[in-house]
Amino acid sequence: MKAIWTGSIGFGLVNIPIKLFTATESSSLDFDMLDKKDLSNIRFKRVNETTQKEVEYANIVKGYMLNGKYVVLDDADFKKASPEKSSHIEIMQFVKESEIGSMYFESPYYVAPEKNGTRAYVLLREALAKAGKVGLGTFVMRSKEHVCMIMAMGDALVLNRLRFPQEIRKTTELELPSTKSKPEEIKMAVSLIDQLTKPFNPKLFKDEYSEKLLKVIQAKAKGKAVPFKPLKVVHSKSKDLMEQLQASLSASKRKAS
Repeated sequence: MKAIWTGSIGFGLVNIPIKLFTATESSSLDFDMLDKKDLSNIRFKRVNETTQKEVEYANIVKGYMLNGKYVVLDDADFKKASPEKSSHIEIMQFVKESEIGSMYFESPYYVAPEKNGTRAYVLLREALAKAGKVGLGTFVMRSKEHVCMIMAMGDALVLNRLRFPQEIRKTTELELPSTKSKPEEIKMAVSLIDQLTKPFNPKLFKDEYSEKLLKVIQAKAKGKAVPFKPLKVVHSKSKDLMEQLQASLSASKRKAS
């Protein structure tokens, strides 16, 4: 794997030189955009708005509009804004992971130590695991500041990029129901939840859509017809929630037996 960020993690006076690696990859199929007429690839060009000529990537710079004029910035300028956060993650506090809502989680990265940071890396990993805590800090990556959470996961440290509170939209713009459920309905719904509760096993979930889509592609390449049955959503005949819950509980019991 290729490192996407290099720097260090600090907690107290302990400093750990580290590298970040992308921890996830897409499971979806990679499609090319083609011209319907002759199936030629569609190319997207970076074009100068004034001359209409294509611009090489090496000749493209970043600019910020200020008082009607562009101020051009280079990599050094971005680092000048916050040199410490551009190459260092200072853990500001430790919390229990359960205190952080799932809405805040954005992207996970694997953290690996540089050769001279092995002992300190192991120390932080083992201390986090024993304390049952995660570390919170901030850092700059790709010209943007991020909140991050550092946690121990097996032999590795994992950094999860978190969203800022202002990046999470409020629910006040939604039309949400204000009615309440009946106590007996809640009781039966909880019974259904308890009946379907199992330990989390990520291996039970996989990208079946991509697998089936690949079979469609392979069949079409061989000139075979692919059968298609549109999904028909069948609603319960009964509008009574108690009846629906009772039927759900009965069906769940039959599957379990």
